[in-house]
Order: sequence, then structure tokens, then C-alpha cells
Amino acid sequence: MNRRPRAAGNLWQHSNSERLESRRLEGDLSVDLAIVGGGFTGCAAALSAAGAGASVALFEARSVAHGGSGRNVGLVNAGLWLPPDAVIAQMGDGPGRRLVEALGAGPATVFDLIARHGIDCQARQAGTLHLAHAPAGLRDLEVRHRQGLRHGAPLQLLDRAEATRRTGSSAFHGALLDPRAGTLQPRAYCTGLARAAAAQGAIIHEDSPVEALTRESGTWCLQVAGHRVRASRLLLATNAYHRDLEGGIAPRFVPISYSQFATAPLSEAQLRHVLPGGEGCWDTATVMSSIRLDAAGRLIVGGMGDSEGPGGAIHLGWARRKLRQLFPALEALPFDYQWQGRIAMTGDHLPKVVEVGPGAYACFGYSGRGICPGTLIGTAAARALLEDRPDILPLPVIAAHAERVPGLRARFYEFGATLVHALGPRALPRRRRSGGPRRHRTH
Repeated sequence: MNRRPRAAGNLWQHSNSERLESRRLEGDLSVDLAIVGGGFTGCAAALSAAGAGASVALFEARSVAHGGSGRNVGLVNAGLWLPPDAVIAQMGDGPGRRLVEALGAGPATVFDLIARHGIDCQARQAGTLHLAHAPAGLRDLEVRHRQGLRHGAPLQLLDRAEATRRTGSSAFHGALLDPRAGTLQPRAYCTGLARAAAAQGAIIHEDSPVEALTRESGTWCLQVAGHRVRASRLLLATNAYHRDLEGGIAPRFVPISYSQFATAPLSEAQLRHVLPGGEGCWDTATVMSSIRLDAAGRLIVGGMGDSEGPGGAIHLGWARRKLRQLFPALEALPFDYQWQGRIAMTGDHLPKVVEVGPGAYACFGYSGRGICPGTLIGTAAARALLEDRPDILPLPVIAAHAERVPGLRARFYEFGATLVHALGPRALPRRRRSGGPRRHRTH
């Protein structure tokens, strides 16, 4: 039976302990840097610019972290979905190695920011596990392991027995451990970045949608909530939640939905078996899924697909079967929360910094890896704009980016995720419940 969550909504919004003093824009304004979008990229950029002494204003149409940054899985990963050799092959040796090196240090940068600014976001640097869902997935992890070691990453390839011990589930054929990485509460992290930026002088305006952009006499002019803002530099940091605005500037990407389902808190006995080391996990399947715990001991199951769309019941049913497949002893636990977010995916799975005009960048396309790339690129983009030094960025600035038939591709991916979730994992026979997971066949 596909029981609806008892308290439908975003767990990260419910458990966000960070607070931000903000207000709607109420008058005209002139600043050095205007930022559109209050996610990881925009808030990191605001903190960077304010810390450098610039006048900066951030405009968010809803609330800070309303979009993908507040709906993220919360894995602080080093790197992209692509293995490092693929990044270098697509970008070229110099730029590719530079990005791989920068993102390898990404978790350290994120956790340092959290410590420096006292951000209360359940941060835990216990590593992440990339889980082999099948023998083919383990072969992929072996390749990633060899490449990672060659590029200096301290990765550890785990056999099936160790993967079972670390996850509490016998469903996986092995895992790749990255001890640099970890987990956090993503909405709290983003809110904390905005709070820290405001403490250094940045002006954060929530409920302030940007309606139009123009370039007049060498200055960017923004129409915001009925008021006029003039800025020497401009950063578009809307990613997958870009709103149409006059001026024709828009990032190009394929929007992909990802949904998450959080259980009631596990008991102390269950927590001794389920992810006892606190690693965040995702698997090698083409239609990817993820598992992690939050600070309250809730198990969060995530997967591609829109739980608020026409296939919502199918995605919820999949989540219940997935929970039972991985952890049969937890099958009776209800889902207390359910939410979904949008990912901005690019065809080559590489993030983009596009120069959309003089002194203006659009940063987007993290393909589901928003925390570290968004933090690093936002931080560097603010400095690059203010100092007119694009070389500061960890990747080259490009003049334009296009995606072929993004709407059609988005529908195709949603159809594929819905079909896969409708067909599997297959229902398992009921088992006697115990305090911890029991071994079972994989399917």
C-alpha cells in the first residue's frame, strides 16, 4: 500500500535551525554587485563580495534556499558525476585538471566556511559511499577508484562485505568511500551563508523577484519588485529555478526532478545497524537513488522523478519498496516527509559560467552536485566580476551555451524514471521484523 506521508512537505524546511533577517526591497538602490538567486551560488557570492568590501545586494523571488539548494540531498561531495578523466577529456588537460583539483578540495572549503561562520547545519564530515547496485556498477567504481588515486584522491574501494557493514544492507556489490566528503542540512547551510553575508554588509532581499534586466550607460539596471536597482556587476545564480524576465537573458539546461522521502526517526537499536558511520550514499544505477540519515535519525530515500507530478504515486510506491528492499526490518516505518526539487542538467554534465554581457555572469548546470561546485563557483565569480579577473574561476568563462530540445529531454527523463520506478524494485516476501536489517537477495 502506498501510504502518503503523514506530514507532507520538505524536511529541510522543517528542521532548519538557521535564521535570516531579511525584507522585501522597498526602494531604489545602487550597488557594486547585484545577485539574482538565493541558493548556494548566490549566497556564497554575496558572502565573498561583502567580505571583500564591495556593496552587494541579493534578490530572491521567494525565500533564500527555496529552490534546489533547499531541496538538495545534502551530500558534500568532491567532484562531479563524471569521473576525473572524463572531465579532462571534455575540457582539455589544463582546464580539466584545474577543475578536478578545485572540486577535490571542495568539501574542505565548505566545512571550513561552516566552522568559520558558525553555521548550524548538521555538518558531518564522515565521508560518502558510492554504492554498486550491480556487478556492472562495481566495475564502474573500480575505474573511478583507479582514476581518483591517480589524481590524488584518498578513495577506498570496499568489497561487498564492507559495504554491507557500513550500510546495514546486503543489497550492494561494493562501494567507493571518499573520506573527504560528508553530509549537511542543505537549507540550513544556504541560510547560514546568507546570514553570514548579511553580517558582513550584504543586503539580502527575499520576496523580491527580478522582473527585467537592461544595460544602460555602462550599468546594469534591474526592475525588482517595482523598484529600480543599478549595479556595476551582475551575477545570475538562479540555476534550475530561473524565472522568465524581460531582457532575454536565461541559462540553458535540462530540468530534471529528484524526490526524497524521509521516514520517522529510527530507534537506537536500528541506528546501530543502518548507516552506523553516518555516510551519505548514492548508487551507480542509471536512474540513481540515494540514502542518508539526518541528525534526528530519519532515513531519507531519494530518487529521480517528480513526486508532485502525474507519476507521484508511482514514485512514492517505489520509495516504499526500495526501503523494504534495502532494509526489510524498517518496512513498517512511515514516511513523515516528502518533497522534490529540480536539477539543472547540462548535456556534458559540466557546470557553466556564461558571460551574458559586460561584467555579468550566469552560473548554472551543476547536474545535481550543487553544494561544493555552487559554493566554489559563487565565491570565485564574485571576485572575478569585481576584480575583472575571470582567471580566478575554477573553470573557463564561455560566451554562450545551448541545449538541444531541453523540454523534450526533460519529459523523456521523467518518463524513464517513472517507468523504472513502476517496474522495480520488485516486491519482496514479508519477513519477520527484528531490530536490524536481515540479509536478503538482491533484485
